[in-house]
Amino acid sequence: MSHVVAATMPAQGTAPDSFTRAAPAAIAGQFAGPLPRVDNAREVAPTDARELSRLFLVRLRELEEGTREYQYARNTLIEMNISLVRFAARRFTARIGAGIEIEDVIQVGTIGLIKAIDRFDPEREVEFSTLALPYITGEIKRYFRDTTWAVHVPRRLQELRVELAKAQETLTEAFGRAPSVKEIAEHLELAEDDVIEGLVAANGYTSSSIDSATGFTECTAARGEGRPLRETVGDVDPAMGLFEDFHTLAPLLRELGDRDRSILQMRFAQEMTQSQIGTELGISQMQVSRLLTRVLTDLRSGMLAS
Repeated sequence: MSHVVAATMPAQGTAPDSFTRAAPAAIAGQFAGPLPRVDNAREVAPTDARELSRLFLVRLRELEEGTREYQYARNTLIEMNISLVRFAARRFTARIGAGIEIEDVIQVGTIGLIKAIDRFDPEREVEFSTLALPYITGEIKRYFRDTTWAVHVPRRLQELRVELAKAQETLTEAFGRAPSVKEIAEHLELAEDDVIEGLVAANGYTSSSIDSATGFTECTAARGEGRPLRETVGDVDPAMGLFEDFHTLAPLLRELGDRDRSILQMRFAQEMTQSQIGTELGISQMQVSRLLTRVLTDLRSGMLAS
């Protein structure tokens, strides 16, 4: 154990200055003596780190918080057990990306490690790793839940997404097919509307760039194929709106009287002026204007009602 040396008795609250080498088993039994000095704590072998952690955790409870020796014990525990954070982070490799680096995940996991160190009780005779891993994993999961959604989604729906994913996996395995909304709702004892809301919200978990290729494989890439997503996304078609307006207007036009329909035809189809229409019908231009206003108002109201 080349990175660990046992200290001679230091002055109260000071770091040791001279050291002698000590074996892990001997160190584990020196709960009453000064803490051994650990250089390059991250390089301590897992077995040695486990033995040393027992000693440091016990002594940490005896030391006064804020002292140099307390900080040394706490920082060394963090450094020696950072391998637990890396181990937990590897479980989330598939979810790392889109601006999230492995070092970000390790930093978050380290917060869980620190919480475990501060809350560990040596008197319970539980391995430190047994307590630390759930704390580390919990922090990482919370980080992904809160920061990796492509759009803002309420916490309630973020948590529901996880439950829905588990239910879908369980029911798919049981039925041999994808479950229906009703089956998921019965399995989770939820209302169908809540399940639908959760499924819709789950769509906001990830997003893709409109420049990313669709149907991309090595073969299509070699042939220069694969269309950008933007070329497959639909856009608003102005002609569709016009088509809907015509179909809404048609039955309303059929309900008009002959004179009203003739006025509209002369004004908008033949593009006659109001004076020309008045001459054609034997009425004044003012009467034509009033008739047009009334007819158009009725048609607008009818289309809005439809």
